[in-house]
Amino acid sequence: MLYPDAYLKNIKEITIEFLKKNDIKAIILDVDNTLIDFDRNMLDGTQEWCEELKKEKIKFCILSNSEKKDKVKTVAEKLDIPYFYFGMKPLKRGFKKTIKLLKEDNKNIAAVGDQIFTDVIGANRCNLFSILVEPIAKKDILITKIKRPLENYIIKKYKEKIKNTNKNRNREETKKCT
Repeated sequence: MLYPDAYLKNIKEITIEFLKKNDIKAIILDVDNTLIDFDRNMLDGTQEWCEELKKEKIKFCILSNSEKKDKVKTVAEKLDIPYFYFGMKPLKRGFKKTIKLLKEDNKNIAAVGDQIFTDVIGANRCNLFSILVEPIAKKDILITKIKRPLENYIIKKYKEKIKNTNKNRNREETKKCT
């Protein structure tokens, strides 16, 4: 429930190859610290990334917990994608609205965000492919600052699990070869 299906540096690491490999046809995007920083600066290359994936028929929708409609709307307009604000993640309500709008099966939708307790848990509760990205800036609102140390601990445990899984997989492959 706490672990994402994938952990990446930022959204631009989500390539068409990655999406095809995981049978993803639509992406739900978080805004704060996923697409923009605290000062509302968009991550460099985001618009180009989004346009390239749209050319490959990938659908998008923004789902943000922000109550600031103007902020979310501005980002959505720059990317030319639909949006929902005040999504109340990790509750299912906002995710269900985006799933309905995207018209894809849950298994073919990825939800991307920078927080475990909102984005990852919400996506996992809705059986979506959860992608955790590193926050694009260190500056956070107070509630997020409070949660970050626990999230960092969970990420550390997640990375250890992945590392051990890969070690075991390599051992099994080595045994097959001998």
